[in-house]
Amino acid sequence: MELRRLGRSGLMVSAVGLGTNNFAGRLHDEAARLVLNEAAEQGVTFIDTADVYGRGSEEGTGGSESQLGRLLAGRRTRFVLATKFGLPMTESLLEHGASRRWIVAEAENSLRRLRTDYIDLYQIHYPDPETPIDETLRALDDLVSSGKVRYVGHSNFAAWQIADADWTARTEHLARPISAQMHYNLLTRGITAEVIPACAAHGLGVIPYFPLESGFLTGKYVPAGSGRGRLAEGPRAAEIMTESNFERIAAFGGFAAERSHSLLDLAFGWLLSQPIVGSVIASASTPEQVRANVAAAEWRLPPADMESFGAL
Repeated sequence: MELRRLGRSGLMVSAVGLGTNNFAGRLHDEAARLVLNEAAEQGVTFIDTADVYGRGSEEGTGGSESQLGRLLAGRRTRFVLATKFGLPMTESLLEHGASRRWIVAEAENSLRRLRTDYIDLYQIHYPDPETPIDETLRALDDLVSSGKVRYVGHSNFAAWQIADADWTARTEHLARPISAQMHYNLLTRGITAEVIPACAAHGLGVIPYFPLESGFLTGKYVPAGSGRGRLAEGPRAAEIMTESNFERIAAFGGFAAERSHSLLDLAFGWLLSQPIVGSVIASASTPEQVRANVAAAEWRLPPADMESFGAL
């Protein structure tokens, strides 16, 4: 497994990361253990979770962190562990956002659930328009100074928010964000116009999530609704499984086949052929999915292929 530097920092992460939004919800402890063990066997070192993952499970909100805490016992230091905060944990207005009060409280909650003394990468899950960015960054800086957090990052920020956060951190001498976690894949390339250049300008490593667009970019779904799976039966089916998107993945598949690769190879390879990408977060429900994702991530497109693909 290739290790890549995350942004301008010294933090090294595996090219393929393990997303755990399925943990505690769809995966009980033994199933999750098999996935985690296979990830470790394949050289995956980067694990991403969030305080809200596990909602709807028997353990409730925070269940993914709690399950990881149990499963990582005795091997915590082998992994770079990332989590996120900011989305509502309950209906209370006091238990969400990026205020100093909530950040300090929720960091302690995540540490307890994860059964660890430190979080490698602590990320703002979504921008909080109600809280000044300097308040958020000062609270995160205090966590870094205390040793409870090693690095800070953010997720789903617009280009101007990325610039504002970095400028504030630099001018106030606070811990600067090192990463930007974004919804980024073959179909969602809109962020290449402003967000990707902003990340490059401010030294951030990009962490794509939904690299397979809920399985759509594996090619297992077909037009006319004959494909089955969580996406086809879920609320995003109408948004993703459109005629134009099926036409696009047919073109993507043809592009990959001409180069003796699969659509899955292209989904990972295109992202990882961009130096700004640190780790591609891929969820998995079985060890077989972990192996397939890792194998697909070995392809790197030469510059000429990257340029020609941009026209598709």
